[in-house]
Amino acid sequence: MSILICERTGSVAVIRLNRPEKFNSFNREMAMELQNKLDDAAMDSEVRAIYITGEGKAFCAGQDLSEAIEENGPGIEKIVFEHYNPIIKRIRSIEKPIICGVNGVAAGAGANIALACDIVIAARSATFIQAFSKIGLIPDSGGTFILPRLIGLQRATALMMTGDKLNAEDALAWGLISQYCNDDELQAKGMEMATRLAAMPTIGLGLTKRLLNSSFTNSYSEQLEEEGNLQIIAAATDDYREGVNAFLEKRKPVFTGK
Repeated sequence: MSILICERTGSVAVIRLNRPEKFNSFNREMAMELQNKLDDAAMDSEVRAIYITGEGKAFCAGQDLSEAIEENGPGIEKIVFEHYNPIIKRIRSIEKPIICGVNGVAAGAGANIALACDIVIAARSATFIQAFSKIGLIPDSGGTFILPRLIGLQRATALMMTGDKLNAEDALAWGLISQYCNDDELQAKGMEMATRLAAMPTIGLGLTKRLLNSSFTNSYSEQLEEEGNLQIIAAATDDYREGVNAFLEKRKPVFTGK
C-alpha cells in the first residue's frame, strides 16, 4: 500500500496521507515521501495548485510515537530537523496555492502542517489539538510561530499548554481555518477551492504568498518596497495582460499561469 496517494486532477496536484490504520501519523518514510511529492508539484509547470488531505477518519495524528521511541529509530532530532521543518519550509516557500482539507483529527505536527497551508477547509467533525504538552514536549512544526499569529497569544498559549481540543466551529470563529462543511462535502469543497485557485493568475498568487511570508519580518517601509518590486513582476505576466484585456472587453479571463 502506498504511504501517500498522489494524482493530478487538471492543474491540481492531490496528495492524500495514507496510513489510515495509524490515523495518518507520520513515520520517516511518509515524511520524506511528502517532501518529495511537494518538490515534484513545485517543479511541475502543469501544476498550479496543491491539495493535501488524509485518508480514513483522521487528517493526521502527528508523529508515530512508536517510531519516536524506537532504539534504532530516527530520534527526535532527526524527526524535527529532517522530517517536519523541511515539510513546513516547503509548504510556505512553494509559490503555488496549497489547500488543506482537514477530514478528522489534526493533532501535534499534523495540526501545524495543516495550519501552514495557505487555505484550510475542515470537516465539521474535525478537531485541532496541540497535543505536545500531554507527552512533555513543546510544539514544533512552526506551531509557535503560526498559531499566535492566527488566533492571538492568549488563545494559542492556552491550546498549547492544556492540549485541549478545538472543534471546527470554534476554529472558524477564532480564525484558525477559512471554512468548515459537512463531512461528506469536504473533499468536493477542497477540490473546488483548489481548482478555482489553479485557474487564477497563479504567478500573482505565488507572489502574494511571498509577500505574506515577508510581512512577518519586514518593517512597514520594507513591505511597501517589496510590494512595489513584486508588482512590477506581476505586471509583466501574460495573465496581467489577459486580465486587463478581459476587463476592458467585458469577458471572462482565461489565465494560463504565465
